[in-house]
Amino acid sequence: MDKISKLLKLRKEKINEIREGGTPLYPNDFKPTCTVSQIKSIILEEEETLGEEGRQFHLAGRMMAVNKMGKSSFVRFQDSGEQMQVYIQKNKVGDEVYALFKKLDIGDFIGVSGPLFKTRTGEWTVLANGFRLLAKAVRPLPEKFHGIKDPEKRYRQRYLDLIMNEKAREIFTKRSAIVAAMRRFFEDQGYMEVETPMMQPLPGGAEATPFKTWHNALGMELFLRIAPELYLKRLVVGGFEKVFEINRNFRNEGVSTRHNPEFTMVEFYQAYATYDDLMDLTEVMFEHIVRTVSGSTSLEYQGDTIDFSQGWKRIPMIDSLSEIGGIDPAILNDTQALLDYAEKHDIHITKKDRHGKVLTKLFDTLVEPKLIQPTFITGYPVEVSPLSRKSDSDPELTDRFELFIAGREIANGFSEINDPEDQNNRFLMQVRQRDEGNDEAHIMDSDYVEALEFGMPPTAGEGIGIDRLVMLLTDSPSIREVILFPHMKQNA
Repeated sequence: MDKISKLLKLRKEKINEIREGGTPLYPNDFKPTCTVSQIKSIILEEEETLGEEGRQFHLAGRMMAVNKMGKSSFVRFQDSGEQMQVYIQKNKVGDEVYALFKKLDIGDFIGVSGPLFKTRTGEWTVLANGFRLLAKAVRPLPEKFHGIKDPEKRYRQRYLDLIMNEKAREIFTKRSAIVAAMRRFFEDQGYMEVETPMMQPLPGGAEATPFKTWHNALGMELFLRIAPELYLKRLVVGGFEKVFEINRNFRNEGVSTRHNPEFTMVEFYQAYATYDDLMDLTEVMFEHIVRTVSGSTSLEYQGDTIDFSQGWKRIPMIDSLSEIGGIDPAILNDTQALLDYAEKHDIHITKKDRHGKVLTKLFDTLVEPKLIQPTFITGYPVEVSPLSRKSDSDPELTDRFELFIAGREIANGFSEINDPEDQNNRFLMQVRQRDEGNDEAHIMDSDYVEALEFGMPPTAGEGIGIDRLVMLLTDSPSIREVILFPHMKQNA
């Protein structure tokens, strides 16, 4: 029998003993009056009023450490990630309660009542005059000294990670603050929060492979959305001129340190705005969020200091390939010369007949990893931008940008196509690409084209990957660190 099996056997024996003694294992009538965090604030503000004859407190939490000393013991318990010490004496709580306490284990939930006092070491401690078992844990927690070393175990059993790992709790607390700050920013800017379908009859809004499902009552195939874009723009057609949505997208693609098949994005759309306006707005928003959650406009990410103060670099993609990627500007318009360059530098390109695809692949390899400080790359080719408005100065390019920070894409935005004929032609171009074997090309969406035919004002829209933003603001190297329950292969 292994160690865990032995501990489980011992714990179940204790559980039976406690149950047979008449003590409820899982009562639901204890009401805490404050949290550890609140008590710490009270200590700072009202220390002179506290003491053994002072205010009584009722607290509840999980036992994290026990030091049993015969007729008295110290217990360290935790609620919402904060810990406090309890001193329990046999002569204070009575023989029966103390006997029950000695049968309990680390991981059990307890309720304690009593005043506060200072120990000889100066630590404020609850002096228990009341003590109850609130929930018995069957399985033992990992040993505190060793913690959970295996990342896979941390991700698969995130609840244990949150119990034992203060850094994990801090990451997800900060994630909540980031999303809250973003939501307040949009509301202050006059945007309305909306919700659009997660299950869609056509997957649209991005080039990606969707997840498929089936609706029995409707008798039809549906797709988990890869993006909310086309529905949000329908709302602009309908007269909601500033909208945003924070929600999940689903893409049937690989899993890596930067990708999870289920991920969170914010998408927002504004009538009578251009992609330049959204770049300005993005700078203001990111600076606001970073300052709100970090207290500064700069932070450390994996050894680099990232400066989020406004005035970010903006550079056309074609220029970045020469200035940052090192490609001779003389060959940037020569597809075959670029393919020869790619082959020489071991860059694999599949869509060899499309100049825009070749440029984009070279950019992904040669430029993107070098964009550490916040940088907008503009002027994407029409071939890779099926929903972006064509540039008035160069019809081969679009009024589109992508934002890169720490060598990865964080946001994608553009002035929207509101010419229904142009949008229909772009969809047809994508359909041809699907016929040629590009499974991720956009599907024809005639209903969306019909919506545009009713008229959409000049509009700009943007999507921001919240998981990647949280990675930046928590100095997390992997997307799995910032998603509570990341997708993983099943254990064999």
